[in-house]
Amino acid sequence: MSEPSGSLGKSYDPRPIEDKWYAWWLERGLFEGNPGAGKPPFSIVIPPPNVTGSLHMGHALNNTLQDIQCRFKRMNGYDVLWLPGTDHAGIATQNVVERNLASQGISRHDLGREAFVEKVWEWKEQYGNRIVNQLKKLGASCDWRRERFTMDEGLSRAVRAVFVRLYKEGLIYKGKYIINWCPRCQTALSDLEVEHQESGGNLYHVLYRFPDAEGGVTVATTRPETILGDVAIAIHPRDEKNRHLVGRVVLVPLVGREIPIIEDPMVDPEFGTGCVKITPAHDPNDFLVGQRHGLESIQVIDSEGRMNQAAGKYFGMDRFEARKAVLKDLDSQGCLLQVEEHLHSVGHCYRCRTVVEPYLSEQWFVRAKPLAEAGVEAVRAGRIRFVPEQWTGTYYQWMEEIRDWCISRQLWWGHRIPAWTCSVCGHITVSEADPDICESCGSTAIHQDEDVLDTWFSSALWPFSTLGWPDPTPELARYYPTSLLVTGFDIIFFWVARMIMMGLHFMGEVPFRDTYIHALVRDESGQKMSKSKGNVIDPLDIIDEYGADALRLTLAALTVQGRDILLSTNRIETFRFFLNKLWNASRLALSSLEGKTRDREIDPLSLRLHDRWILTRLDEVILETTRDLEGYFFGEAAKLLYDFVWGELCDWYLEMAKPALRGEEGERRKETTQAVLCRVFESVLKLLHPFIPFLTEELWHAFRFSERSLQEEEWPKPGGKVAVPPVCLEEMSAFQEAVRAIRNLRAEARLNPQQTAPLVRADLKEGLELLFRENSDLLRLLCRIERFEITPANAPSPGKCLSAVLPQGSFYLEVEGLIDIEAEIGRLNQEMEKLEADLNRFRAKLANSQFLKNAPAEIVEKEKERLREGETRLLRIRDNLQSLSAGE
Repeated sequence: MSEPSGSLGKSYDPRPIEDKWYAWWLERGLFEGNPGAGKPPFSIVIPPPNVTGSLHMGHALNNTLQDIQCRFKRMNGYDVLWLPGTDHAGIATQNVVERNLASQGISRHDLGREAFVEKVWEWKEQYGNRIVNQLKKLGASCDWRRERFTMDEGLSRAVRAVFVRLYKEGLIYKGKYIINWCPRCQTALSDLEVEHQESGGNLYHVLYRFPDAEGGVTVATTRPETILGDVAIAIHPRDEKNRHLVGRVVLVPLVGREIPIIEDPMVDPEFGTGCVKITPAHDPNDFLVGQRHGLESIQVIDSEGRMNQAAGKYFGMDRFEARKAVLKDLDSQGCLLQVEEHLHSVGHCYRCRTVVEPYLSEQWFVRAKPLAEAGVEAVRAGRIRFVPEQWTGTYYQWMEEIRDWCISRQLWWGHRIPAWTCSVCGHITVSEADPDICESCGSTAIHQDEDVLDTWFSSALWPFSTLGWPDPTPELARYYPTSLLVTGFDIIFFWVARMIMMGLHFMGEVPFRDTYIHALVRDESGQKMSKSKGNVIDPLDIIDEYGADALRLTLAALTVQGRDILLSTNRIETFRFFLNKLWNASRLALSSLEGKTRDREIDPLSLRLHDRWILTRLDEVILETTRDLEGYFFGEAAKLLYDFVWGELCDWYLEMAKPALRGEEGERRKETTQAVLCRVFESVLKLLHPFIPFLTEELWHAFRFSERSLQEEEWPKPGGKVAVPPVCLEEMSAFQEAVRAIRNLRAEARLNPQQTAPLVRADLKEGLELLFRENSDLLRLLCRIERFEITPANAPSPGKCLSAVLPQGSFYLEVEGLIDIEAEIGRLNQEMEKLEADLNRFRAKLANSQFLKNAPAEIVEKEKERLREGETRLLRIRDNLQSLSAGE
């Protein structure tokens, strides 16, 4: 890396800056945690992105917020470990590799399991680091030496250890159960991996005839193809309308099988006719009913979504094709009584969008209830805090209604289940090490379970497995529990809850103290970003065009707890302009400091109003920014710094400091102003560093504040060697208000911005004369006026002026000779006439009771505001007419 420069180019270009400083940070090992450091620890584990992934805006937000906290904590004296890694992403990765093979005319079955898994590893080695490199482009200050992968050797050992222990504790079992099955991906899905969508369909009313009498029972169903697997009809025990049917039997249409009519509280008596068909092999609720009543499960749809042999004449048909055939046959037999449109929720595979099939299958499960109880208690006891707090209730609700977790997946890529079944005695051996023989009978005829574990199983162990568990490592002792988890609300249940359950069970301690839940990044109209809508903003494109700092600052500034982010390139451009502003302000400061930025002492006796003001405001901003970041108020902190730098430092202080910096106020004042500039810029760069690390590092070294990185510097603290009286804030506010008023008078007179006005007079309130006399040179500078005069108390108002009345007094801009007064009087009279007509119309509307009754509250308030603004403007016009006409 080139030596830091003491000067800055004319324009800010992020591209050479960002790559340069990231390489320098890595070279110096600034991101590395140190278990032996004599500092308090602060640790975060990254939500591991899928190894198949590419950086999207959700990643950009999540990792920006984590990085802000990590840099903030480093500067506050913490030993920070931000542990990175990626997830093997079972279904997603297998799908990618299968598609690549399919393009070559090869299937995974052609290769066989071992060869296919080898292909996936090859793909991972070739493409798996893509998202890691993209995170580096964003500026993520992870300890990359410790990067983990959910299928690396250490984590694989942890996964096996957890599985074996849970199995031996009776918390993992194998059993038949209705699961969510994807016929396309050929694997089970957890409840959370099913995405439900409202879909228009039909409700079919079907007659089930009595075998020994006329008539029958009418049942409403959305899935007539599953009628072939019906084993009962159920009604609610309190359904008086249908209760007389209990104990009778009916015939299954098309099949002729006799089935009983039973009672069960699962039935919604308001749905359809109140009589519900029970198909245990094809509906999760029906499966539970079947278990309660000892009913047979008849499976009529296979794993590929086709009708099996139990479906009789429909064997081999696709399930949707079979639906049409069944309906035709029901109609021909007089059993299809009615078809009505019906809106219902249909589950889809979260990966391939295929309609999910409830499927009776033998799977592996975790008994979730005992683990969840401990997880609920940990949050209730305050050992884990959700931010914003609103997510606590959502967490409780899900944990208290939790079902057993199906953890087996019919894939080849993933952690293969460490269970071996004996072909001789049928015993299942579960072991951390691959066994050679059956632990029950000693036979060598054992074979390992073909399934792999749900990807979220290994992710649930992430906070402690990545730190070396099951070994008692120094990292585990120092950094667990982690300090903070930053994640999106969409994986509270997929990941957050499961990490809490596993951490408590295996470590006896929560996995993290604070859980910050961020919102979604949407487009500017509030729509979710998607490729199909064409509204995706690619963070990599943004980084190429605007730089990583501009993207980071935009995302941080738009982050408000509990509110989604509405993002557009216009907003990113706004914050890119801010970076330009900071660059130019730094260039101005550097050019005024004459190469000396260190060891400058502020002379308190040489401070003027604006010096005292900016130092006081700096202390306030330091306190507020620190409080905001400690409370995870990222947006509030970013906007505070934005407003301070642009609206106070640049717009006011630098302008007021220019005469002193040019030497116009003497050498002592020049040195004092330079010292104030150094104090302000040194602190501002530190405060901004967590948000915009690249630019601040560049400016820090341009100022030569130190040879170290900003991350090695101390976070600024308020105060210093200079005591500043608080009254300066009130005085500066009064001064600023006067400047704004005089500038407004210039605008009303339509003076050219470069044109100097000859005179402003002021009739000031008591106690303010000294303030304006001492700072009259600055008033003249900021308002472009030649002379500023303070008139004696109770002096008559001067004529041929435009005036402004403020709490501080009245200010008069002399315009004679600057404008055509007669023409201005004529213009003001015309404006007044039009304004009075508008005001009469506003008053009439607000006096109309029908308008007040029917109009939305915001419209009424808008009309009131227009009336108030108009009345204020009318007073200004009358004042100016009186002043311009005086002396005629």
